[in-house]
Amino acid sequence: MTIDTSHRFCIAPMMDWSDHHCRFFWRLLTRRALLYTEMVTTGALLHGDRERFLHFNAEEHPVALQLGGCDPTDLARCARFAQDWGYDEVNLNCGCPSDRVQSGAFGAALMAKPALVADCVRAMRDACDLPVTVKHRIGIDHMECYGQMAEFVAPIAAAGCEVFIVHARKAWLEGLSPKENREIPPLHYPWVYRLKRDFPDLTIVINGGIESLAQCREHLAHVDGVMLGREAYQNPWLLARVDSELFGAGDPARERDEVVARLLPYIEAQLAGGARLNHITRHILGLYQGVPGARRFRRHLSENAYREGATAQVLRDALAQVGAVAQGSSAA
Repeated sequence: MTIDTSHRFCIAPMMDWSDHHCRFFWRLLTRRALLYTEMVTTGALLHGDRERFLHFNAEEHPVALQLGGCDPTDLARCARFAQDWGYDEVNLNCGCPSDRVQSGAFGAALMAKPALVADCVRAMRDACDLPVTVKHRIGIDHMECYGQMAEFVAPIAAAGCEVFIVHARKAWLEGLSPKENREIPPLHYPWVYRLKRDFPDLTIVINGGIESLAQCREHLAHVDGVMLGREAYQNPWLLARVDSELFGAGDPARERDEVVARLLPYIEAQLAGGARLNHITRHILGLYQGVPGARRFRRHLSENAYREGATAQVLRDALAQVGAVAQGSSAA
């Protein structure tokens, strides 16, 4: 079967959030979105538990592995791991501003070193047959104009990268926390639009501050794809309309309860394999956002799923909380 790796709609790599449990849940809501792993450092793959960091469910395709690193040789080895493990794409992180990433001289710090990034991309492409893509900011610290971003992109494109995912904010490597770097620097969407005009043969995906499918459609008039992060995680039911509204395809789920019903067998299988319930259910706390009973659903899961020996019955009981509120509302 051919995997559709269109970048028209992507869900962002999010540390501590977009793990394989979360991605399985998202896939119940959209078949067409391109999913990204959390960033995995080259050191973790070369010296750590490779199975833990690379495992994913077959249902997650299309899925991309995002790597953090700055050594071309190490990144090449890890890109080969991505291919051997069956990923559909390997992505290089040039946008994360965390202190840990900076201390390793990768992430957003790489925007100051386009020649090095080009060497990394070249080495990764030589090591595997997967598409090698780059996710970056519009700039860092001293980078104050569109031209500096274009100067970053040009040599990397020349090295063979054809897909650039652009978070339309600068990153301040000193003075702002990672959370502040997601909110305080202003968005400059026109810079990303211009990048597409200036590099028409590249696939340009826009990221940052996008909160609705209506906004996605507006951006898609100017670029090739959109990437959602926090909104997709905190309000996941939004994803249930992606396939129809952005791809003209059928949506895989019509009701939230249907999604929960399809998730339960996965949960039971994971628990049988030693997983903890809260490691899965923490990702679905926002599923009923805006629905009567949503608060009781979240509270029941938060208060009970973490308990030792918690079973899928906890989720069934949480679902009953939503139903009880709905029945009370209709009786009133």
